Amino acid sequence: MRTIDLRGRELSPAGMLAAVPRATQARAEALETAARIVEDVRERGEEALREQAEKFDRVSGHAVRVPAEHIEEALASVEPAVRAALEEAIVRVRQGSAAQVPAAQTTVIGPGAQILQRWQPVSRAGVYIPGGKAPLASSVVMNVVPAQVAGVQQIALASPPQADHDGRIHPTILAAAGLLGVTEVYAIGGAGAIGALAWGVPAIGLDPVDVVSGPGNNYVASAKRAVAGVVGTDSEAGATEILIVADADADPRLVAADLISQAEHDEQASAVLVTYAPELVAAVDAELERQAATTRHSVRVGVALDGPQSAIVLVDDLAMATAFSNAYAPEHLELHVADAAGAASRFTSAGAVFVGDQTPVSLGDYMAGSNHVLPTGGQARYAPGLGAYTFLRPQQVISYDRDALAAVREGVVALANAEVLPAHGEAIEARFTA
Repeated sequence: MRTIDLRGRELSPAGMLAAVPRATQARAEALETAARIVEDVRERGEEALREQAEKFDRVSGHAVRVPAEHIEEALASVEPAVRAALEEAIVRVRQGSAAQVPAAQTTVIGPGAQILQRWQPVSRAGVYIPGGKAPLASSVVMNVVPAQVAGVQQIALASPPQADHDGRIHPTILAAAGLLGVTEVYAIGGAGAIGALAWGVPAIGLDPVDVVSGPGNNYVASAKRAVAGVVGTDSEAGATEILIVADADADPRLVAADLISQAEHDEQASAVLVTYAPELVAAVDAELERQAATTRHSVRVGVALDGPQSAIVLVDDLAMATAFSNAYAPEHLELHVADAAGAASRFTSAGAVFVGDQTPVSLGDYMAGSNHVLPTGGQARYAPGLGAYTFLRPQQVISYDRDALAAVREGVVALANAEVLPAHGEAIEARFTA
């Protein structure tokens, strides 16, 4: 990994961001391609999906709508240890998601005047589960459980068909769907799946959904942007990011292991270490070289770590590290610093914050009870990760009786006339005249 020295420099947030560029060109190209794929699915439906499966997944003639027996077979054959882990993850994510459903609340504005604030689930959700470089069965849990907790009644799941499994979805993904009672499943991958969920494909029985969620590569993230306004979407969870803030006492072995754990996702993954301990740089570099050489996806890891989106950043102190992190707004933020719990409150822009060296991102990916579908590309400055709230719509229900309306009659009419919208006032007056 390259080292960038920002010490002794007065940098604006924009200047800090420029120091570690994201793969913006790749995202721009992905958006153009994803938009074409989505439009093709809109226009040609199943025919387009089958052509895309043959081109991108090397699969043809497969069952696009997954038969129930495929799900049952996958559930029956899943390894007991994997099943037990999925079941435990379901329990934990269900607990973590329950806190994300606000209770209905009534506000009394005055006598006979009240507003009920309630949260309504969408009717139908579409969840996308990647299955290319990694069959993310855990993402089934992370997407479906929050939707169920929110009260969504219909959930459609899409995941790529696998050439290694005779055109079926990866069996562990199907098993996770079975554990959660999801029966509407489609063997569709990439940007085409997002388009299919958004627009619907009548020929395969797929009705349009109200919200699309789920992680994926840059093409999947870009496809969500292409369908925004047609359906609701979660954050554009594209190629993964990890930023670690570490001090002189940080364990270089653990820092390197955590950087590699995210770099193995994708060649475009971003791995960033921010430190104010110069002596840590060489130690982490040595550990990265040693550990990357022996990990299963060493080539993929090497490409990600050598990319322009990854770096070791030297800063003056914890305050500058905090400012850099908040400007960068990483998907995953780990704090390997003294009093990490105390420092955590100052790190305000991150998809999820992992406090202390015993709370790695890998924990959040599977068993923490938090959600691993998180905003990338700096969107953590304004967008949340996936949660039950992703599938909820706040609604206000207003109730006034005649006396309460009379109390504000004059004010409504005055404002309506001031805005040259007299019919608004007349609608009020109609209730008080014969």
